[in-house]
Amino acid sequence: MPGLAPDIAERLSRNPDGLLPAVVQQHDTGEVLMLAWMDDEALHRTLTTGRATYWSRSRGEYWVKGETSGNRQWVREVRLDCDADTILIKVDQEGPACHTGTRTCFDDGLITQELP
Repeated sequence: MPGLAPDIAERLSRNPDGLLPAVVQQHDTGEVLMLAWMDDEALHRTLTTGRATYWSRSRGEYWVKGETSGNRQWVREVRLDCDADTILIKVDQEGPACHTGTRTCFDDGLITQELP
């Protein structure tokens, strides 16, 4: 069964578990929606189906965003950062991106302190 194209796979710099962080962004507004993890197979599925597919570290299985919730992510673009150790996925998000029901996973975590 074909997997991730070798020319893409050889560029990736994975962590010791074979994973890369995937920053997910709304394609038209630039809004950062969430962070997830991908391995080669999750990236391959994402690139070939147009549906964002991730590796769940807690469940130890692949999950397609929105498969059970209906809050789907339609992939518009996938980019690799300059160090080849982080993926940026630009999506068209249907409904909330966060499992808590908020638009993004970063709606409730403002950290403030006095900066020098």
